[in-house]
Amino acid sequence: MTTHKQFKAVDEQIAYLRKGAAEVIREEDLRAKLESATKTGKPLRVKLGVDPTAPDLHLGHTVVLRKLKHFQDLGHTAIFLVGDFTAMVGDPTGQSETRPPLTAEQVQANAQTYLEQVYKILSRENTEVRYNSEWLGKLTGHDMIRLCAHYRLARMLEREDFRSRLAGNLPISVHELLYPLLQAYDSVALEADVELGATEQKFNLLVGRDIQREYGQASQVALTMPILVGLDGMRKMSKSLGNYVGITEPPSEMFGKLMSISDAMMWPYFELVTDRTPEEIAARRAEVESGAEHPMDMKMSLAQEIVGGFHGAAAGEKAAAEFQRIFRDREAPEEAPVRKVARSETKRLTTLLVEWQLAASRSEADRLVKQGGVELDGQRVSDVKAEVDMTTPREFLLRVGKKKFLRIVVE
Repeated sequence: MTTHKQFKAVDEQIAYLRKGAAEVIREEDLRAKLESATKTGKPLRVKLGVDPTAPDLHLGHTVVLRKLKHFQDLGHTAIFLVGDFTAMVGDPTGQSETRPPLTAEQVQANAQTYLEQVYKILSRENTEVRYNSEWLGKLTGHDMIRLCAHYRLARMLEREDFRSRLAGNLPISVHELLYPLLQAYDSVALEADVELGATEQKFNLLVGRDIQREYGQASQVALTMPILVGLDGMRKMSKSLGNYVGITEPPSEMFGKLMSISDAMMWPYFELVTDRTPEEIAARRAEVESGAEHPMDMKMSLAQEIVGGFHGAAAGEKAAAEFQRIFRDREAPEEAPVRKVARSETKRLTTLLVEWQLAASRSEADRLVKQGGVELDGQRVSDVKAEVDMTTPREFLLRVGKKKFLRIVVE
């Protein structure tokens, strides 16, 4: 007798899958598919397609990957689709001009780096990795014409990117019109039950639903995830804007960056970049709002969880302990840089700050001291005329601002 795969209750699955989602098109379709999976024991096929245009991932990229992981956690089949064929076409999404296509070599190199990072979130053993050149590379001219015949130009031009470019009298290349159709054909080839994407990918995901119907398949559910706002609290997380957290950055650097987000911003981060359930997040929020938990402590637990997810629990704990020591207890980091200096006459502290390149100018050094941003062996210095004895061998710890520590050894 064959045993069916056991899934959690449908309502429980939907609650977990809806967490953080911008839109589920259509939720009744998702429910029907999950009910069918429960009856037959056959997991849903859930597709996430990525064109490896850049090899380094930041937290913003992981939002939709984590949703794929949630399907995987619930026992469904996670398909990570590398768009090696479509990357050579170039996705027009969000583009105000034609994007230059990548070479096959660039795509392969990026895909390899990408996959190694993706496995920090997805289970390596349980992820079906596919490349769309498998089927798109084999389409004949006749197949391509048949695919194009299934979609109307007027509908394609309703797309916001194309509409605004037409209005601005900017060029659109014919191959760009093919991109959504090729991405849709991926769903046909993979028999996808669900396709995931960022909100900006909604048009492409909906074309997939239409094209699957045209090829005699049930339409996939389109599930979109919101864009993660960067550390500045205003704009989309992006390397070019410098408001990002890279997932391969050192643990202490990731931790420090995450602690810089506002208290209000930590809740979307809990939703979009952790695996916490909606109930767990609501309980944590209630603790902060009631005053039972300090927002700083809650943010530290968030940062520790995120860092631990990418670098291991021990690294998350160490980064949290280091942050506590430096920024909350105002102690020096374990590995504060050491600077050995020769004995000399007693000097003004502000002169030394400039000499040791801890301040760009004397006026900046004065300002740092006046604002209480300089400490000697844990004691704040507020007098700009304060002097430091450099005549005898000694050792002292200097802190400038929040993050600069220097252990000075006078020899």
